Amino acid sequence: MSKTLAVAILLVAMIVLIVGCDVLFLRDRFGLRLAVNIGIVAVFGAIYLVFLRKS
Repeated sequence: MSKTLAVAILLVAMIVLIVGCDVLFLRDRFGLRLAVNIGIVAVFGAIYLVFLRKS
């Protein structure tokens, strides 16, 4: 699998997870929603840095 395809899959998975959590669980809680979204982006960023950054 090429690096570009892996990054694209990672971005799609992150977007699906963020939207899914927002719609299903955190619809009316703005502060908690923001914190969870930042946490999800941080986790996916760490996954990118650890596994996909190697050139």
